[in-house]
Amino acid sequence: MQRDFALRKRLIIAGLAALVVVDFGLAAYSWRLSAAPRTPRQLLVREKAQLNLLHADVHRAEAIRDKMPSIQLDCEKFEHSLRTANSGYSDITAEVYGVAGKAALRIDDLTFKQKPIPNRNLDVVDMEATVTGEYSSVVRFINGLQRSENIYEIDGLSLTEDSQNHAANGPVRVTVHMKTYFRSA
Repeated sequence: MQRDFALRKRLIIAGLAALVVVDFGLAAYSWRLSAAPRTPRQLLVREKAQLNLLHADVHRAEAIRDKMPSIQLDCEKFEHSLRTANSGYSDITAEVYGVAGKAALRIDDLTFKQKPIPNRNLDVVDMEATVTGEYSSVVRFINGLQRSENIYEIDGLSLTEDSQNHAANGPVRVTVHMKTYFRSA
């Protein structure tokens, strides 16, 4: 008899809990319905606003479509302004050494690694230049590369220890990781 009463008690509590959960769900649904516009005028205003947003999206898409030929032409003009790989290495090397000379830096090492860009007539050239000089000279060097007519993308700088000079205010040795681009022949 004791077990039968405990089972009934649990069933009653479970039923009440289920009723409370359903009641909260219906209350939330009712609240959501009451928050929505109910009059035809409110519905019309809401749908007109949504229609205006859709029209704005269509106009924006048409403007983008109309600008595509000029953007394509600009991209092609940019690609044709890049150097080809057969003459580019000597030009880039001369320019990097020239910028370093103007910045009063010494280039200890300059390496290149060329990779084609799939589905484009372009090659990306990863470059590393290890330079030694004063901190202000390194800043002038990077500034000179960024102001160059050629495209140089600075990926990062690595400060390395100069084994020859351990002075506190002495020259620094920096490896500059950068990229440039060549047109495929």
